[in-house]
Amino acid sequence: MKKVFVIDTIKFASLTELYNRLKPALECRANELKRKGYKYIKPEDIWNSLKNYKWNAANDLSLHDMVDDILNTPDEYFIKYLFNILKNTKRDINFEEENIL
Repeated sequence: MKKVFVIDTIKFASLTELYNRLKPALECRANELKRKGYKYIKPEDIWNSLKNYKWNAANDLSLHDMVDDILNTPDEYFIKYLFNILKNTKRDINFEEENIL
């Protein structure tokens, strides 16, 4: 059975559809963060952090609540999210010779 997401009276057949609906707000916030000097935060980071941690635990979430979260969540929330991803990522030394100038 295919899962249907209902937010307000709008039905989204997938998270992809919901993401596409929220994409203008996500891009707007990413551009705002870029102007503040956080050039490494992308719309996908904003989506992933809110989806995985804030919205996952929410009940009766409306589309306007989601847009409000995108636009008004403190910058530090997204910075901390990316820091935790980086902290938990295994980083290796690159010994490939073709990358040497």
